Amino acid sequence: MKIEQFEDKSLSHYSYAVLSERQNEVVLIDPSRDLSPYIAYAASNKAKIIGVIETHPHADFVSGHLELHETTGATIYCSKLIGAEYPHHTFDDGQQLNFGEIMLKAVNTPGHSPDGISIVLEQEGKDYAVFTGDTLFIGDCGRPDLRESAGNITSKREDLAKQMYHSLREKLMNLDDEVLLYPAHGAGTLCGKGLSEANSSTMGAEKISNWSLQQMTESQFITKLLADQPFIPAYFTFDVELNRKGAMALNLALEKVKRTNWDSTIIDSQVVIVDARSAAAFKTSHLKGAINIMADGKFETWLGSIIKPSEPFYLVAENNKALNDLLLRTAKIGYESFIKEAFVLIAGDTSSDQTAIIDFKENPSAYTIVDVRNRSEVTENAGFEHALHIPLPELRSRIAEIPSNKPIMVHCAGGYRSAAASSIIEGEFSAQTKVYDLSTAVKDFF
Repeated sequence: MKIEQFEDKSLSHYSYAVLSERQNEVVLIDPSRDLSPYIAYAASNKAKIIGVIETHPHADFVSGHLELHETTGATIYCSKLIGAEYPHHTFDDGQQLNFGEIMLKAVNTPGHSPDGISIVLEQEGKDYAVFTGDTLFIGDCGRPDLRESAGNITSKREDLAKQMYHSLREKLMNLDDEVLLYPAHGAGTLCGKGLSEANSSTMGAEKISNWSLQQMTESQFITKLLADQPFIPAYFTFDVELNRKGAMALNLALEKVKRTNWDSTIIDSQVVIVDARSAAAFKTSHLKGAINIMADGKFETWLGSIIKPSEPFYLVAENNKALNDLLLRTAKIGYESFIKEAFVLIAGDTSSDQTAIIDFKENPSAYTIVDVRNRSEVTENAGFEHALHIPLPELRSRIAEIPSNKPIMVHCAGGYRSAAASSIIEGEFSAQTKVYDLSTAVKDFF
C-alpha cells in the first residue's frame, strides 16, 4: 500500500492517491481539476484509478471528479448530504470501500461544511491514516462560515462551529495517536486561519499541539473558532455549487476560451481587464483601467476575490507560455468561462508614475494613504496614522470612500496586493489625482 500526496502550492491544496499494490488499483481523494498528475501516477505504477472521493464540495478550487468518472469510469463517492448532481455512490457513516489490502471507511464530520466527511484508511485490521478534508488541519480546523448561502444544505456559522466541536471530539479524537493525518490544505489557504507549514502529522501530535483539540467548553470553542477568520473570496460560493454539479472537462473548457491577437480596437471599455504581468512591466505600460493581479503570487485567490462570479473580463499575459499557464490557473477556480478574450499584450496605452516614493517618505501627510491589508493585519500593526483602511477584496465596492483632494499612496504588507489595489484606484482616479504604489518600500516604514 502506498499513499501519494500531491500539492498545488498556489492554492495550498493537498490531494491524495491511495494505491493498492496487491490489486494495482488507485483511489483518489479530493483531486484538483487538472487530472494529469494522477493519470501519470497511476500509469507509473501500472495501476487503474477505480474511485474518487470528495470529502465535501470544495469552495476554493474546482475538483476533477466528474471528468475522472467520464474518462476512466472511476466511481465517485461522496456524502448523500451533498445532493450531488453527478453520478455517484453515497459514502457516509458505516460505509466502506474495499480494494486489495485496503479498506476506506467514511466518517461524517460536519463542521467546516454540513456535508463533510473524513476517510479512515484501515490496513490489516488497524486504522493507519485519516484523510480529514477541511475538517481538521495541522494546527487548526476548518472555518465554519462558508456555507451560510451555498450548497445543497446551508448552515449558520454558529451551528457549524458547534458541529465542528463535536466532530473533532466524538469522531476524530477517538482515533489512535499513531494514525497519520492527511488534510486537504496547508498554510496559505483561506479555509482556515492558522495552519501549520507541515504537510502531514499524526493524531497524537495534533492532540497535543492543535488548539482546536484542547480541552475547552463548547461555548469557548465556538467563540475562538469564529474569531478572526480571514475574508471570504467572492468565488467561494460559486465553486461550492460548481463542485456539487460537477465541472466540464478541463481541456474542453479551455478550448472554449476565445484567444485573440491583441488589438486595441477590440477592447470593450465596460469589461474589466486583468493584467497578470509583473508590477514593473505593468507600471511601465498597460491598458487604461486594467487591474494588475500578478501571476507571481496567489493569482487564483485574488482573481476570485476581485472579480465576481459571472463578471466578464479580459485576460492579459506577457507571452503565450504565460498565457497558457494563466488559463489553466483561471480554470482551477472555474473562471475560464468568464473570460471574454485572452491575449498577449503588445503595447499599452498608459503608464503609472512612481516618482513619489522619496517625497512620500519626507512628507507622508501630503498624501491620502490607503491601506488594503486585512483587518486582522491592521489590528496587529496599525501602520500609518490616519490611513484609510479598505481591505483589497472590498476596494472596488468601496472606492467612493477615497477622497481625491490629495495624491493617493496605496500600500499592503509586502507589495502584491498594493499593485492590484493601486491599479484599481488609478483606473478610477487618474483624471483627478495621482495614484502611487508604495510596493515593497512599505517595509521601510513598518
